[in-house]
Amino acid sequence: MQKCSQRERIMEHIQSTYGTGPEYLWADSPDTAVFRHPASRKWFAILMDVAPSRLGLPGEGTVWVMNIKSNPLMIGSLLSEKGFLPAYHMNKDHWVSILLDGTVSDKQILPLLELSYDSVTPKRRRRAAPDDQ
Repeated sequence: MQKCSQRERIMEHIQSTYGTGPEYLWADSPDTAVFRHPASRKWFAILMDVAPSRLGLPGEGTVWVMNIKSNPLMIGSLLSEKGFLPAYHMNKDHWVSILLDGTVSDKQILPLLELSYDSVTPKRRRRAAPDDQ
């Protein structure tokens, strides 16, 4: 039985937990998968294969990364950990890239993915109290 890659496990988790499937938006990058919040339609995760040199890493071929939204203060501390990189092709103040090569465990990734999902969840509007009208 073939072992499931970290990328495949993360994609399955997103689909089963958040009920949203991947969107493949670019013909020139057919494996890049974008995941949107079903209510807000905002992106909360992007999985893509990238040349290591584009990430400042050595090596040939490509590596799988996932970009997620995060709090700027959290990004600063994440970048000090192995497997976390400045966001590839996204706003580096609000996004971070995570290597999907096993360097970062699923156990570390899943709570960060949930925070990313929650960050794009539509905010509930406060109902006006009768005295506010």
